Amino acid sequence: MLPRSRLPLHIFEPRYLQMLEDSLKTPTRLIGMIQPNEVPGRGGSGLHAIGCAGRIMQFSETEDGRYLITLGGVSRFRVAQEVDGFTPYRRCDVTWAGFDRDLGPEEKDTGFVRTEFLKLLERYFDARELSADWETLRDADDELLVNSLSMMLDFDPEDKQALLEAPSLSTRRETLVTLLEYQLRGGQESEVMQ
Repeated sequence: MLPRSRLPLHIFEPRYLQMLEDSLKTPTRLIGMIQPNEVPGRGGSGLHAIGCAGRIMQFSETEDGRYLITLGGVSRFRVAQEVDGFTPYRRCDVTWAGFDRDLGPEEKDTGFVRTEFLKLLERYFDARELSADWETLRDADDELLVNSLSMMLDFDPEDKQALLEAPSLSTRRETLVTLLEYQLRGGQESEVMQ
């Protein structure tokens, strides 16, 4: 999840159902999303240092007790420490310092050349045999386009983390372009001639 973006989720695990109920009881209705940071050879399940908080914008309950919710991205955060407690889900003390831009107006990317970006994206979609509503992609605001693709495209968790941690929209777009080009090369680094 990224600031000023929307993330639809399907909640059905008991621990996350409890988290949803607890969050709905608060005035902010915030849920933090953070990726695990699995290090080979190290026991336990660590977390990445940076995640993003989202506000519950919509929710509906299914007949069998599951929930369909939409989180609206509010701001990234940095984990200060994990909190011990009796909840079935993980909780952390966080700091919002350094993420003031997330709470400001929509970001602009003055270096964004949409036509070139869409050509690259079309090549990627063709290679992956994916379909898209190209008219919607052409008309989307820069931030919505870059952030939505950063969230939805099938990249490795570490690549997704790099997109989340990008300090600005232009840096996120540059990272996204690099990842798309890398995937189009079949995941191979380009050779450097000297």
